[in-house]
Amino acid sequence: MGKAAVVILLKVLMILISTAWLSLWLLKPTNLWTRKWKAAESSARNTVFGYYGLDFTVYTFPVIAVAMIGLVYLKLQSWGQRNSRQIRSSTAAFSNPLVTSSLVGILSGVEILSVFLFILFLAWTFYTHISHDFTKLTPMESLKLDLWQLKFLRVATRFGLLAEACLALLLLPILRELAVFRILGIQFEASVRYHIWLGTAMICFATFHGASTLFIWGVSHYIQDEITKWQRTGRIYLAGEITLVVGLVMWITSLPQIRRKRFEIFYYMHHWYIIFLVFFLLHAGDRHFYMIFAGVFLFCLDKLLRILQSWPQTHILSARLYPCKVVELILPKDTGLKYTPTSIILMKIPSISRFQWHSFSITSSSTIDHHTMSVLVKCDGRWTTSLYDNIRAQLDSDADKMKPIPVAIEGPYGPSSLTFLRYDNLLLVAGGIGITPFLSILHEIAATQGNGSSRYRLPSRIQLIYVVKKSQYIGLLQSASSLLQNHPSNKCHLKLKVFVTQEKQCGATLGEMLNEASQVQSVHFGLKGPIYAIHGPQSLYWTAALAGIASITFLVFLICFNHIFVPSGKNTSGHHSSKQAVSSKMKAPKEKSPSWVADILIISSFIISLACTSLVAIVLRWRRLKKEEVPLVSSKEEKVQQLSSIETKDVVEEEHEVHFGGRPNLKDEFSKFLNETNGSDIGVLVSGPETMKEAVASLCQQKSGCFQIGNKEKKPYLSFHALTFTL
Repeated sequence: MGKAAVVILLKVLMILISTAWLSLWLLKPTNLWTRKWKAAESSARNTVFGYYGLDFTVYTFPVIAVAMIGLVYLKLQSWGQRNSRQIRSSTAAFSNPLVTSSLVGILSGVEILSVFLFILFLAWTFYTHISHDFTKLTPMESLKLDLWQLKFLRVATRFGLLAEACLALLLLPILRELAVFRILGIQFEASVRYHIWLGTAMICFATFHGASTLFIWGVSHYIQDEITKWQRTGRIYLAGEITLVVGLVMWITSLPQIRRKRFEIFYYMHHWYIIFLVFFLLHAGDRHFYMIFAGVFLFCLDKLLRILQSWPQTHILSARLYPCKVVELILPKDTGLKYTPTSIILMKIPSISRFQWHSFSITSSSTIDHHTMSVLVKCDGRWTTSLYDNIRAQLDSDADKMKPIPVAIEGPYGPSSLTFLRYDNLLLVAGGIGITPFLSILHEIAATQGNGSSRYRLPSRIQLIYVVKKSQYIGLLQSASSLLQNHPSNKCHLKLKVFVTQEKQCGATLGEMLNEASQVQSVHFGLKGPIYAIHGPQSLYWTAALAGIASITFLVFLICFNHIFVPSGKNTSGHHSSKQAVSSKMKAPKEKSPSWVADILIISSFIISLACTSLVAIVLRWRRLKKEEVPLVSSKEEKVQQLSSIETKDVVEEEHEVHFGGRPNLKDEFSKFLNETNGSDIGVLVSGPETMKEAVASLCQQKSGCFQIGNKEKKPYLSFHALTFTL
């Protein structure tokens, strides 16, 4: 009860902080907020805190606080969901697919509502600002513009604020260790598309903002004077132009046509975000930067923690080459590292590429495999083909001549709890290499049944629909053969339906096709001496603490630097100063020092805070590594494990189906499964091509009874989940 109360308290606290932060954005365009905020900043100037401390605390820190509280919330929440079941509710329907389209993908009711509200917010912001601007439109002394030119220039300026609103949220969806979206149950690999949406909207608004401004300068014949101007105070136009050009280059090189074919170009160009953010700060000024600084702060801290997490490098213990050109990599793992099924890791192999990171779904279970973890890699790209050729070249080499393959690992990243256990029944639909996340689920269920644990309530029935082009892929299911045997003692019943689309009936039984896995070729790398294991991310508590340390360090150095390098401009005429005195006091520092000085102080304070936080993180990392250096798993032990896992003679053939020569009729398969589990909560998980995900999502939308709230007849409730591990 104590932990449950704390979880509820943290949830309420996050809701209150988030509501207050969102209210700031709604109130910011109004005259009331402008007057009150200027008065608050004027009062803060007389304190040690300063206006900069006030801006950071009000605009930036709430998001950091939600991230910190969310990490503690996720840790406590994971302890209390072991025996829970999915609860039906009228609001749960909004998380299921509502729109399925090849153009926009699969959209739930929550996503559509969120997009609508965000567009409504942008419209409110633009209308409020522009209506106020038009009522108080005054000619610019430096530029002699007509009335329509002034209005068009104001419209262009306000489009810049819309780009700023998108930028404030842009980096939040791609956080991994400090992932804010995990609080909502959205994993990193699924939230990447929100980053794409926000980035596209930001570039559109920014392009209109910049192009329209250049257009007005052109028609007024002032473009040569304004385009290269680097002002001492106020907006720095040249910095804005550099920001726009860099943003356009990053957006163009991230288009799917370039990202998928020329990943190196996408990767290198996306690291220009440092130039983009620095020049945005110089262009917009410190006050506007605090509005978007929360995402920048969390992203840079998250990036730092991920760099430290991937150090030091480890090595591949062994590899297995399947006939379908799939490689299974066995990696060393710390015994204390636990992860949930469907988790992913990001891998870099310096011998292939020193910069490329690729994500893979973990196929093993930390409940069974205490010292190792495994991933399956389909070798059809340049990076994966290089890996395949490297391993294959060492098959015929002597053990002494085998070269170990060093790897850097990030993760595992995955759900905070065993979400698939919340359903009465599971329907799994996989295509090709998309079987990998489901293998981790099956291994976890097998481990729970094997040790007789009563901590978890398992689904009573699981049906796996596996669609492959060639029968060779069936061998990938060999590691789950213990569940395929369906012993009477098993708590859940697994039924497998395999559809081989590009082959005709071969006459082989399922057991024989599974035993083809014994034809795999294994490579055991002759590593000498102890090696470092994968320890995974820092604990959620320590990650939250590091975010707090970074925030406090930044604020302390920012205050100190401003008191040292920026003239105070204090007025000694007493407390009853007039408005004119306050106004002159506000202007005094800007008259004595350029506006970019405050920007440089923000950058300097941020760099120092990251350096201090990295020192603490390095100490924590060193303490974890010092506790244990993993001894090598002997080749003999690995061979015993492999041989024991390929005994599939007892597979009950009549309970499983193998179909050749066509794709499954998913509508019929869904109907049969629903008839067998009438009135139950069904978790539908799909992993495979986008067309398969869209087809399954459409069926869930049609057949689920979740929208029929008033219907007294109990109908099956289908909860849709699309698993993605390719970014």
